[in-house]
Amino acid sequence: MAEKKRSRKKYDCLKCPAYCCSYAHIPATDEDVTRLAEYFGLSFAAAKKKYTKKGDKDTPRVLRHQSDEHFETICQFIDTETRNCTVYHARPAICREFPTQTRCGYYDFLMFEREVQDDPEWVATTS
Repeated sequence: MAEKKRSRKKYDCLKCPAYCCSYAHIPATDEDVTRLAEYFGLSFAAAKKKYTKKGDKDTPRVLRHQSDEHFETICQFIDTETRNCTVYHARPAICREFPTQTRCGYYDFLMFEREVQDDPEWVATTS
């Protein structure tokens, strides 16, 4: 029986300005809120109120956002200077799973734009 070959990821989140964190609706499940509550030492109700807001019928609760120089708004847990997640170990399930492939379209887009602009710091916006 042949062993399953693991594909190596072809992106580096630490070199990205957090495109995926600028999604308007980043779902937050009850399990996500519980994880955040434990991380911050808050009750479930307090964490839900402080870190989430009402979404829509498909995503009833979503993470709150903050202002951002590149994307207008971004997840409140992104450090806008370092572009890193400040709650990495308590991040929501959707953030843990993304991207589900070995490639990230945002990262490919970023690297292409940086090469075309001949600027290793370039942050292209998608809007």
